[in-house]
Amino acid sequence: MITLEQIEAEHSRISEMIAAFRAQPMPTEHIVTGVKIPLAPGERYAGLVLGEDGKQDYHLILLPGVADGVNWKAACEWAAERDACLPTRREQSLLFANLKGEFESAWYWSGEQHEANSGWAWYRHFCYGYQYCSTQTNEFRARAVRRFIPSVI
Repeated sequence: MITLEQIEAEHSRISEMIAAFRAQPMPTEHIVTGVKIPLAPGERYAGLVLGEDGKQDYHLILLPGVADGVNWKAACEWAAERDACLPTRREQSLLFANLKGEFESAWYWSGEQHEANSGWAWYRHFCYGYQYCSTQTNEFRARAVRRFIPSVI
């Protein structure tokens, strides 16, 4: 036999479940539209970079070629000669995740200077993924990237 107390207890439990359900974040959708990204010979698509708001920002393209044994300033100039730039630290993480095989097991400059130490810049090792900063006079390797921003993003 079911009692009123059992029904009220069950009602209270279900009310708590409903309140907990309403308190959870609601599901959202992330729509990636079909975008045609032009790639020059030898270029490799690295992936979509999201903005701080979590929305699509731009697509990252790795250019062919490597600068070997260059300091940070020379690496930046080398990339600029190709109408490109060195990847940011965040972009290097995407390159490490998606195109690690395009890199030698070596240190590569990022395009970011150290925030507090002028004359220092960040670099990453593409075997282990370690990221450090050091004086810009050190000589490492460099790869150039470009950013593609489609009009529909």
